[in-house]
Amino acid sequence: MEQETLHQTERPVFKYEPPKEAQGGFPTQYYAGFWIRFMAYLVDLLVTTAISGILISPVFRLADWNMDGSFFAMYGALVMLTFLAYFIVMTKFWSQTLGKMIFGIRVVSLKKEALTWGTVLFREGALRFVTSVVWGLYVVCAFTPKKQGIADLLENTAVVHEGYLKLDKEWH
Repeated sequence: MEQETLHQTERPVFKYEPPKEAQGGFPTQYYAGFWIRFMAYLVDLLVTTAISGILISPVFRLADWNMDGSFFAMYGALVMLTFLAYFIVMTKFWSQTLGKMIFGIRVVSLKKEALTWGTVLFREGALRFVTSVVWGLYVVCAFTPKKQGIADLLENTAVVHEGYLKLDKEWH
C-alpha cells in the first residue's frame, strides 16, 4: 500500500491496490474458478449438440446412414470435429465461447498478448479432445493457484472474469 499524508490534518491516507503477482499475472480474484467454468462448458455442450443436430444429423437421417456415436464412425467423427471447431473458432476470434460470454469469462494469455493460432489449436483442439475423453482432468483447475486447467498450464493461459479486465487500466 502506498501512504500519503493530507496537509490539513497530517493523517495518513492509504490507497488500496490489489496485490499483483511477480510474473505479471493478475490478482487472485480475476481467475475464474471451477464451477463457473463448468457451467459455461455445459452451455457450450448444449450449443455444440444443437449445431450437430442441425447440420449433421439431418444429412445422416435423410441418407439413412448409420448414426453411430463412436469416434471411429463417420457420424461420431463429424460430431467431434464440429465440437472441436466450435471451441477453436470461438476462442481464436472472440477469446470466449457462447458459454463463457454468458458467464462473463474469457481466455487470456498470461504473456499479455493475443492468443495465437498455435495456442488455440493446441489448447482448444488437442487438449479439449483429451479432456473430453478423460473427464477427470477438468477438475485440475479447482486445485491450482491461478485456477488453471491442464490446457492452461501447458499453454500459459488462464480463464478470467471479463469484468475485472474492463476495470484494469493496465490490461490491453
